[in-house]
Amino acid sequence: MSGTPLPAIPILPYSRVVGQDELKLALELNFIAPRIGGVLITGQRGTAKSTIVRSFALMSGGELPVTLPINATDDRVLGGWELDALMRGEAKEQPGLLEAAHEKGLLYIDEVNLLDDHLVNIILDVVSTGVLSVQREGIDAARHLSFGLVGTMNPEEGSLRPQLLDRFGLMVIASDLDTEARHRMITTVLAFEEESALEASSWRDSAEAENATLCRTLLAARKRLTRVRLDETMSRLCAEAAGRMGSVGQRGGLLVARASRALAARDGAARVDPEHVRRVLPLVLRHRRPESAHGGVFVWGPDEDARVAELFG
Repeated sequence: MSGTPLPAIPILPYSRVVGQDELKLALELNFIAPRIGGVLITGQRGTAKSTIVRSFALMSGGELPVTLPINATDDRVLGGWELDALMRGEAKEQPGLLEAAHEKGLLYIDEVNLLDDHLVNIILDVVSTGVLSVQREGIDAARHLSFGLVGTMNPEEGSLRPQLLDRFGLMVIASDLDTEARHRMITTVLAFEEESALEASSWRDSAEAENATLCRTLLAARKRLTRVRLDETMSRLCAEAAGRMGSVGQRGGLLVARASRALAARDGAARVDPEHVRRVLPLVLRHRRPESAHGGVFVWGPDEDARVAELFG
């Protein structure tokens, strides 16, 4: 929970992150409804992707996320045998990073597009099914795991295969800030650096109080998620929007429904309305259109809005 001591490497409080509202919305929806299946964040270097993910983890769970290194092996991810114990003639299992993510609540994969496809597929399967099944090297076990998943990538370094793109529930583009937001970002970061050096700081206390309030709001939204009504009209709207955008496969419509429901829960609404559906469409569908899946173009702008405008009157 919020209010825990600052980590050894200070991270800007989530409540003070400037801009990137769509990115923050995606993280919050995935927290409220983990079955959304994870968030993929793409953007140029220097757009604060890693900072926002880490600050969100601190706000929502009180700890930094479990981070998967690019060179991770199967043993490191899935678990294996403790080498020191084996050298002593003992067979002792060593939990992997997925089990650590279950304990901490969030798995973060930086530069996910550079990770071995087969490992990405395993991780996405665990997120989707909630089960880690391991049959290898004398280990035969199945464990129920639940954790949030966030992957970041720089489009300059390549994309993910369409099959893996589709498995991420939401996708966000971390955009550059305009001049006014850049100015606010500079003053905020400088203030944070100065305040972090102080033993007592009203600025820091205020930021942590705002974090605690938001954390309580998100936890409450998660608890009431199943009570949010998605009626027949809204579920049809989700399907029609996915179809209108040419969403490849069947996940698009279902995830529009899940994300809309999570947004309604976050807003404190008793039921999903058309505005909830409209707001989540870019997050769910930008990477599921045929032109996105095969060309790596994830823009959602006026042309995309126009294609679904008729559905929302």
